[in-house]
Amino acid sequence: MASRPLFHDDFLLGTKQARELYHRYAAPEPIYDYHCHLPPDLIAKNHTFADLTELWLGGDHYKWRAMRTNGVKERFCTGDGTPREKFQAWAETVPHTLRNPLFHWTHLELKAYFGTTELLDGKSAERIWKKANAKLPKLPVHELINKSNVAVVCTTDDPADSLEHHQAIRRNPGKLKARVYPTFRPDKALGVGSPAAFNAWVDKLAGAAGFATGIKTFDDLLSALKKRHDDFHAAGGRVSDHGLESALSEPCTHAQARMVFDAVRGGRAATPEEAARYGSYLMLEFGKWDAARGWVKQLHLGALRNNNIRLLTKLGPDTGFDSIGDFPQAAALSRYLNTLDSTDQLPRTILYNNNPNDNYVLGTMIGNFQDGSIPGKVQFGSGWWFLDQKEGMEWQMNALSNLGLLSRFVGMITDSRSFVSYPRHEYFRRTLCNLLGGDMARGEIPNDLKLVGGMVKNICYANARDYFGLELAPAFAAKK
Repeated sequence: MASRPLFHDDFLLGTKQARELYHRYAAPEPIYDYHCHLPPDLIAKNHTFADLTELWLGGDHYKWRAMRTNGVKERFCTGDGTPREKFQAWAETVPHTLRNPLFHWTHLELKAYFGTTELLDGKSAERIWKKANAKLPKLPVHELINKSNVAVVCTTDDPADSLEHHQAIRRNPGKLKARVYPTFRPDKALGVGSPAAFNAWVDKLAGAAGFATGIKTFDDLLSALKKRHDDFHAAGGRVSDHGLESALSEPCTHAQARMVFDAVRGGRAATPEEAARYGSYLMLEFGKWDAARGWVKQLHLGALRNNNIRLLTKLGPDTGFDSIGDFPQAAALSRYLNTLDSTDQLPRTILYNNNPNDNYVLGTMIGNFQDGSIPGKVQFGSGWWFLDQKEGMEWQMNALSNLGLLSRFVGMITDSRSFVSYPRHEYFRRTLCNLLGGDMARGEIPNDLKLVGGMVKNICYANARDYFGLELAPAFAAKK
């Protein structure tokens, strides 16, 4: 008798209740991908990938980190190795990823998109390479998204970026079933510590905002950013996002912010203290704009980025040299949320931590700013980045369960640049169902499939649908 493959239908589901929860309540639900880094230009042109390396390894710093750790030379990660050589280097790394989420993600993705349950290693690489590449011509971007049952995609976009690709998607969605929206991510507006990069970005922003004479004053900058916020809204966007070491909440007047801006435009880098005050002023403005428009704000807190300066200089950011930071979070975050709340200008907000030590900080912080206007107005976001693995997701859900209402949780984020990362939602759903199914089996919560299954369905999809309120395609809008 042939042995059952490792990645079988009941993978990670350790009890009868977990299996029933997953197969009956979680698996059928659409995916609400409210935070990702998918390139909108590839969606607009319905790109077809040339081979598995372009689809799977391009831009994937998770894999690059593992490959480097396994002794793979950089030319086979980000360098000039051939696609087949890079895939072989990854395949030979995969057996060494046991107990890393990459081992699970890799094989769930191979199963979901290419129908193979064979484990990837150096010996199976050629067979899997040929099988996957043979299927790729029939798997352009739209088909990959449709195949994953995705209802909404929210990309991550700089205010200085053109929205032309989003406009093209709206004009001509083709066979794409998901609705695609931009997310306003103005992190570069805070980059006053590096005048050359900041000034180049400001000039680019002027073009995107249609400021023909450029951005000369701090008020010009605010006007340009507000214009782009309005443009994102007109394009259907209802979400903003900020990647910060910790919340910015230092007192700062308009005059003080203007002085920092003027100095940086003149070529002088802001001091850390000046940058914190200036950034705090902008973050309050952004929060007020989001509240006025009825948007959702996301705060991703705690990443220590670009640790390896030598390789940052050589390869650029987002190439695998970031880690968890140990920044204080509670006091500054409380001040930021409270300042907006004090004038009734706190938007719906999702808080994400990169350091698991902050789970209970965020789990309790969200309870301070619920106002009864909607369920779960302030959310403790899903395990993010280094925490989007089984243990990290369980930690987050256990903290939320103990300190708040898991039932109002808006669920998983993809947070990926890859069009085949949607099995991360499957991974999350299996983990969720296993957690709750175990509670049911032990008698810690009612052994009531209708009650617990209804909560599972909501966490997987309906809570996010209702929280974000983005327009859905008819097929998904009809689902209740």
